[in-house]
Amino acid sequence: MEKKNYTYILKCADGTLYCGWTNDLEKRLKSHNDGKGAKYTRSRLPVSLVYFQEFDTAQEAQKREYSIKQMTRQEKLKLIEKHQKTDTGS
Repeated sequence: MEKKNYTYILKCADGTLYCGWTNDLEKRLKSHNDGKGAKYTRSRLPVSLVYFQEFDTAQEAQKREYSIKQMTRQEKLKLIEKHQKTDTGS
């Protein structure tokens, strides 16, 4: 079975946002919270997953990560809010 790839956004303890991609979302979130993730998140623990999107290929996930990183903070917050509404069925 082929692994899926994910683009994700984390909310750090200081309220900042971090965007990345992975092919194992649970493992990556754990590594961030264990202080073994990105240098940026290590001093901003704990982090929580606030957005993710699934892709078939790593290239698609990386492209989406890049596009999110080009967004303003306000645009990212709107994306997160829209995602959370669709997850809860609101």
